[in-house]
Amino acid sequence: MVKNYIKVALRNITKHKFFSIINILGLTIGVAACLFVTMYIYDELNYDHFHVKGERIYRVNLHGKLGGQEIYTASTSFPMAKALVAEIPEVEEATRVNEMGEWIFRNGDLAFNEEGIMAADSNFFSVFSFKLLEGNPETALKNPNSLVLSEALAHKYFGDESALDKSLSIGNDKTEYKITGVMENSRGDSHLKFNALLSSSSFPWMNRGNWLSNSLFTYYVLNEKGTSKSVDEKLAPITERNVTPVLQEFMGKSLEEFRAEGGIYDYYSFPMYDIHLQSEVQDEAEPPGDISYVFILAGIGIFIVILACINFMNLTTAKSAGRAKEVGLRKTLGSLRSTLIAQFLTESMIYSISAALLALGVVYVLLPSFNLLSGKTLTFGILGEPSIAWVLVALVLFVGILAGSYPAFYLTGFKITEVLKGRLRAGMKSGSIRSFLVTFQFWISIVLIICTVVVYQQLQYVQNKNLGIDKEHILIIEDTDRLENNKMAFKNDLDAGTGILGTSYSNNMVPGVNNTTIFRAVGDERDHIMATYFGDYDHLKTLDFELVEGRFFSRDFPSDSGAVVLNEAAVKELEWENPLEEKIINFNGDQPVEMRVVGVVKDFNFESLKMNVRPLVIQLTKEGNILYARFSGENPNEVINTIAGRWENYAPGEPLQYSFLDEDYDALFRAEQRLGMVFTVFTIIAIFIACLGLFGLAAFMAEQRTKEIGIRKVMGASVWSVTSLMSKEFAKLVIIAFVLAIYPAYYAMDQWLNGFANRVEISMWIFLISGMVAFLIAWLTVSYQSLKAAKVNPVKSLRYE
Repeated sequence: MVKNYIKVALRNITKHKFFSIINILGLTIGVAACLFVTMYIYDELNYDHFHVKGERIYRVNLHGKLGGQEIYTASTSFPMAKALVAEIPEVEEATRVNEMGEWIFRNGDLAFNEEGIMAADSNFFSVFSFKLLEGNPETALKNPNSLVLSEALAHKYFGDESALDKSLSIGNDKTEYKITGVMENSRGDSHLKFNALLSSSSFPWMNRGNWLSNSLFTYYVLNEKGTSKSVDEKLAPITERNVTPVLQEFMGKSLEEFRAEGGIYDYYSFPMYDIHLQSEVQDEAEPPGDISYVFILAGIGIFIVILACINFMNLTTAKSAGRAKEVGLRKTLGSLRSTLIAQFLTESMIYSISAALLALGVVYVLLPSFNLLSGKTLTFGILGEPSIAWVLVALVLFVGILAGSYPAFYLTGFKITEVLKGRLRAGMKSGSIRSFLVTFQFWISIVLIICTVVVYQQLQYVQNKNLGIDKEHILIIEDTDRLENNKMAFKNDLDAGTGILGTSYSNNMVPGVNNTTIFRAVGDERDHIMATYFGDYDHLKTLDFELVEGRFFSRDFPSDSGAVVLNEAAVKELEWENPLEEKIINFNGDQPVEMRVVGVVKDFNFESLKMNVRPLVIQLTKEGNILYARFSGENPNEVINTIAGRWENYAPGEPLQYSFLDEDYDALFRAEQRLGMVFTVFTIIAIFIACLGLFGLAAFMAEQRTKEIGIRKVMGASVWSVTSLMSKEFAKLVIIAFVLAIYPAYYAMDQWLNGFANRVEISMWIFLISGMVAFLIAWLTVSYQSLKAAKVNPVKSLRYE
């Protein structure tokens, strides 16, 4: 029986090659797109799941509020881990990780800037399951000046030799670190990505006891019987006991009094599994993902598969007249309806299986391109994961059954007498269901077009928006401490050179701030959290701030070492009318310090445009470890070569580490940029699949109306009128789809844009252009077949039957 089903199905497939190719092509593209989406989602949902204790690992976050500023941060205080283990029985063990940024590594004449350097406690490998290829995980980070390298770095500095027990000079002070372990290269599915680990015991400052200094990550392992809620309940009194003395010293109040005034200072547990997709805190080790993007991609993947299935259903039911006679004869000869349904489902399953096999080939070929598009490092082997393999099987069954169900039940439901009398009508006019499906296809396509345009427009807006500083043509030279005593000589040399318009030292890399600390206006008991960093006398000129009141730091005023420049948000936060007559108290030091306000700069976006501009305090420094250089001209390579040559004169043998300010800002929206590219690609795929079905359906309609077209031409109808006649039925469906797509597309994009403090408004022209694009694509698709049919000689058309 099954063998007969397959034989008949294959015969029907080969008999109608044109429609079979369209069906298989559409299903292949749909299944391939869905597989790519499934692989992406699988990777996103399985972040950090490779850790043996992962389900019991939590990170401690901080929720703070002071004045009008509320923060959620992943950073915690230095003594947190020790307190967790010592005072909370539910905590099995705790470890700390501190981001160290970029360091210079040296091995003889080899010297490179290395990114992704972290410091970790000795029990790091007990908490996390990062694999050591060489060394003992229990002792690798135990002693001071111990270093664990990634396999890539070990090979970079030592080639094929074992790196274990060898040494590297690290940092500007060229401290010798002994290599005590070599680990696998950093995993793509971990929120902690690093190339080297330094033992925390190498840094005495990591053992400071200040509970208000939050600058590292603290993780703990919950024991089998404990709950994170009970840990948080027991952590609250520990926090109050340890924070109160520090608050009392600097602010003259206890934590209880601080809270009574509306302040918040609470630590809480956050599951490690949720960090990548559900974290909304500041200071993450890497920009987190977004669970909403996962849902969006899942929806797009499902829609694309449904589009492909609709094509199959439309083309199969459109050819129903021919197959209906077959059904009628089979029923006359005694075939049961269930048998006929099985026949049609078998045929659709063959289509589905063929499409799935071809889709696997497409995924294999295009996976590198998809990785480049999505920023992932997926491998083809991920399809062998049980959960993905089951998705593939379910996808084949889903596509086969969904694509074949309507034709199977539709065709087998014909009455034998109607079929054999030839009363069954085929075509669009009798296909209300088919019209609905075509409308649904273009509804999806138009929604995706609108979303793609809005995402593109928002990305263009944030990339081109006036930030309040001129981010173009600025080179940032990092870690200028390597110049040692030549810092000012290097700066002056650049200033005197051609092509350099100005330079400025700072201790801060924009976008971002060096620190967030507490300030208080003199004569006011209210405390305020404000961002802060240091810049030199030339900072205003180099970054091109706009001064709205007062002046910037000047060499003519030696007392400016005790002065500050605020932004407008800080003045508003402090509720000052005459800021140049005011002073603020800085609590970021051993003792509170009064500082006078000498100037106010216009608000500029020193962080992501997703955030409103926070209050900012700029203080004076004469030298910093960051140098901004504004250059002229359109060839940055010339500038880099010039600066590199002068760097070599003042810091021979030291690698130059630099970036461009505009690229650093653009990197803040990398996830959105990828979303925009993914939207674009999948929109093109959706439109292609919809047009593929429309193309096949139009071809069939033209074939069915060949005789009618011939008669119309004999009666004097022009090619244009015949083409318009055939196109208008489809055009009407596209217009209906456009109208229905407006609200859901607007709602979805408005919700997405609400995540940006700076956003575009969704204008009507976006909808009009999207609708026109969809209409034009559909019209061209149908017109090709209509025009082809309209140009046929009427003599041939009338001899058709």
